[in-house]
Amino acid sequence: MQAAVGDQLHIHSRSVGMVDQKGEIIEVRGADGQPPYVVRFEDGHEGLIYPGPDCNIEQREANR
Repeated sequence: MQAAVGDQLHIHSRSVGMVDQKGEIIEVRGADGQPPYVVRFEDGHEGLIYPGPDCNIEQREANR
């Protein structure tokens, strides 16, 4: 998995009733775009994320 600052991280819900989460990657701490990522979520909180198999990266237009 590779990402750049400005890309969106989408965490898919694993259980019924749980909501998917989306956030903007504001810092890439791994080499060459690798995890971990610092993500600012839609509700405003930030966290250090090591994405799992329930996550995908949505690249911003400028990165394509």
